[in-house]
Amino acid sequence: MLVRCNQAGFYRADNSKVGRIASEEVVLHLVKYKCMPILLYGFEVLNLNKSQLNSLDFVANRFLMKLLDTNNMQIIEFCCAQFNFILPSRQIANRRDLLYLTAHAPTC
Repeated sequence: MLVRCNQAGFYRADNSKVGRIASEEVVLHLVKYKCMPILLYGFEVLNLNKSQLNSLDFVANRFLMKLLDTNNMQIIEFCCAQFNFILPSRQIANRRDLLYLTAHAPTC
């Protein structure tokens, strides 16, 4: 249920009129710093299964397909690499890794 609520918030934030007048770079920057936090809110504490993580990635991939006007996943992956756009499942994994490392870091 939380996945669907966060997806709805992401779509609301994404459906602004900025995308119609701004470049792809500007829209990706806005999505990265304004919409992705809405999509990922609260997921660090949940143990999401593979299906739920894929659902979050699907939202981001569909947005990118719409923005870049393509269905080719190779183009989407290339653009993600070029613009340093990290998919939600990877962001969650990175945050969990960071939390684990900071919790288990040796104290001086």
